[in-house]
Amino acid sequence: MRDSGCASSALFATRRCYLLTLEEKKAIVAEVAERAAVAHSAVAAEYRGLEVGKLTALRAKAREAGVYMRVVKNTLARRAVQGTEFECIQDSLVGPLILAFSMHEPAAAARVINDFAKDNEKFVVRLVALRGKLLAPSDVKVLASMPTKDEAISQLMSVMKAPIQKLAATLAEPGNKLARTLAAVRDQKQAA
Repeated sequence: MRDSGCASSALFATRRCYLLTLEEKKAIVAEVAERAAVAHSAVAAEYRGLEVGKLTALRAKAREAGVYMRVVKNTLARRAVQGTEFECIQDSLVGPLILAFSMHEPAAAARVINDFAKDNEKFVVRLVALRGKLLAPSDVKVLASMPTKDEAISQLMSVMKAPIQKLAATLAEPGNKLARTLAAVRDQKQAA
């Protein structure tokens, strides 16, 4: 059994001790570094004062959206992002932060964090990073409004489809006009 460094007196019996061993710290750094190495974007928010139930709900939404989310000590997070494109966030890691990395789409983490922050005033975005650049925390709204990959493809396809539809309608119009003219002549002869 390892010594956690916690006092064993009755005074401290109800209080948990959260000291990590060196091996646990290395494992956390390795896990976060692995995710940061392949992530598209990173968002960090201060969660001070939030209830555990709300954070649990946030994590569930993040998992559904393909977002890796973790509360990590800032010193461990700084080590984890060294050598990745998110090295730019090291100086901004201050206070109790929850880190979110977009694993599949660049805007996924921003979308999850932004939606949660709308409903929770205590949840404050502290940093946003995209492609190795640290952005202003207010840019989370811009990033969150970006379309998903499927939405972008759909928009592109509709833009590409419109000229083809117009061309088809233009090419069909002389034949349609001739048919309407012949129908009008026929109706005139029948009426006479």
